[in-house]
Formats: sequence, C-alpha cells, structure tokens
Amino acid sequence: MELQHLMYAGPLLSLALLWTVAVVTPGPNFFTTAQLAASCSRRHGVFAALGVATGTVLWGLAGGLGIKSLFAAAPTLYLTFKIVGGCYLIYLGLKLFKRQPVTASSDSDLLNEPKRTLFSAWRLGFLGNMTNPKSALFVATIFATAMPASPPPLLLALAVMTMSTLSFCWYCSVATLFASSRVAGVYSRSRKWLDRFAGSCYVLFGGHLLANR
Repeated sequence: MELQHLMYAGPLLSLALLWTVAVVTPGPNFFTTAQLAASCSRRHGVFAALGVATGTVLWGLAGGLGIKSLFAAAPTLYLTFKIVGGCYLIYLGLKLFKRQPVTASSDSDLLNEPKRTLFSAWRLGFLGNMTNPKSALFVATIFATAMPASPPPLLLALAVMTMSTLSFCWYCSVATLFASSRVAGVYSRSRKWLDRFAGSCYVLFGGHLLANR
C-alpha cells in the first residue's frame, strides 16, 4: 500500500508544476482578487481567493471525471458555456467602466467605501472561475497529461487538494500585495484609470471567448 502511495508522487508533482504555471498567469481571477483587495480590503481579496479555490475544487473533480470527454461528446454544451462565460466577463468589465468615482477624504475612507459583503467577494471569485470554460479545458488537459485515465479516489482527492491549495495560496498573496497601504494609496490616486484597465481586461477576456467559438 505504501509503495502504491509513493507512485502517486510523480503524477502529483507533474500536476502541481503545470497548475502553478496556470495559476500565476494573469487572468480574470487575478484581476478580480487584486481589484477587490485594493478597492475594499485584504479580507475581501482573501474571500475572493477562497471563491476561486472553491471553483478549482469543482473543476478538479470535473477534470478527474472526464469533462473534456463530455465537451467533446456535446459541443453545443461547450459553446453555450463559452457564450455565458464571455458575456459574464464583459458584464463585469462594463460595471467597472460605469462605476462612479468616490470623493473619499482618506485612504481608509476609500477602503471602506464599497459596501460589498465578504460573501459577495467570495461569489465573485467563485463565479469568475466557474464561468471560464478555459479553466475547464485546462484542468482536463492537465489531468490527461499528468494523471492516469481513471485516477483512484485517493489520487483524485490529493490532486484536487493540491490544485485548490495552490490557487488559494497564490491569490491570497495577490490579495495581500494589493491590500498593502502603498498599493492602496496608488490605487486611490489612480482608481479611475486602474478600474478602466481592469474593466478593459475583463472585456477583452470575454470578447476573446465569444470570438473564438
């Protein structure tokens, strides 16, 4: 039994390396976490990271259960998923463009200005991850590359735990960085343009999903 468990080390290491590259590459999850941490608080960024990690758990389970085969068998489902995900990202981007500037007299006022709950921060991180079909395909590709065709339950659980832990740790680091007083000060002075930059990134990500159907 111990020898069998040692055999899990190779696939788990390969999966961890591939997933680390995927996680640290900036995308919608990065901008969601960074923007919430800078405009609200570190806790909001951490809850967004928790939402992303929760989505990673579901995508990891789906990858282990063969979601790539499902999309291949039902291309209409994948197309619908891409359209919904693209529209959601564009919606988030347009909301940032339309947000009105605040007239806070201090950085602390600025950080307390958005009346966003921690649950809503978690929900944004979760939905941002779950509505991105590239997350699904990338997870499926990683499983096809690093894992056996039918991973044992223990190996699947370890793989999902590894992926979600890496996601949570990385995005918590992003939240901590963007919630620092120095970065928050930069954000408060440049909020209008930084929000528009983040909004543009959302719109571009969403437009890319819709254009590449």
